[in-house]
Amino acid sequence: MRINEILAAETPVFSFEFFPPKTQAGEQNLYKALSELKPLAPSFVSVTYGAGGSSRSKTIEIVKRIKEDFGLEAMAHFTCVRATVPELRATLDEMREAGIDNVLALRGDPPEGQQDWTKTDGGLEYSRELVALIGSDYDFAIGAACFPETHIHAESAESDLRYLAEKVDAGVDFLITQMFFDNDFYFDFVRRARGAGIAVPIIPGIMPITKVGQVERMATMCGSAIPDGLRAELHAREDDAEAVVDFGVAYATLQCAELLAAGAPGIHFYTLNRSPATRAIVSALKLARPWERAIYPASISSPSATRGEPSGAS
Repeated sequence: MRINEILAAETPVFSFEFFPPKTQAGEQNLYKALSELKPLAPSFVSVTYGAGGSSRSKTIEIVKRIKEDFGLEAMAHFTCVRATVPELRATLDEMREAGIDNVLALRGDPPEGQQDWTKTDGGLEYSRELVALIGSDYDFAIGAACFPETHIHAESAESDLRYLAEKVDAGVDFLITQMFFDNDFYFDFVRRARGAGIAVPIIPGIMPITKVGQVERMATMCGSAIPDGLRAELHAREDDAEAVVDFGVAYATLQCAELLAAGAPGIHFYTLNRSPATRAIVSALKLARPWERAIYPASISSPSATRGEPSGAS
């Protein structure tokens, strides 16, 4: 099922992101996490491409297995890295033949060991070109990434938003944000996006904190700020791994509850191929149902939304 159709159901979506493991043990861990998360009935799951587009075939294999063996809707990430246009088309053909309905179109990061992004000869330069390529000949639902705190390589917040609007105009059906730890970044970003005429759903991306050093490294890599208070609480517990996980789950649960109560169309969890933290958070949210007990600001839902409930068209 297409994710834009799932979002149109006007109930919050919960989705999980996984990455292709490099070892057999990692693959077993991935499918164990999927088995444990399946009872939560996620709206969809997504599978990344790996660093530098290094796992194209593995991504498609995992997405296909998730759909066939687990009965879950799955989305394949898709990048421009190390691929000519004919090679990109061949991969899209393979996805279509595998019964995949949803693609997350990304420019992609530079290959490992390479600092700057360099266009592949005969390939594409920008993610909007990839979106246009997909939309020209393929009937996938197309997702794309967005950055509440501005992409680390953007000239400015204004230019970043302008490029995002061009990407959406090229055929994007929904957006998923980079991870963030301060909801004000999301709320401000959505207000600015709506002001720029971007009306597609903007799903906030949340990463449950389970390890202090890990989250600090990842936040630095993607330019996500860790609020001073959150950092202090994490370091106060850094010698107690269990206490870090407990606090991380509590923090993410409160963060998600606020987002859903404010009208966010759902939550996309960066699981890091692990299930316990995400499972605890989603279970608590489904029990509390914060989206049912709030009045949602129009700036978060779509410009046409009029009812006090999460809008699938936000």
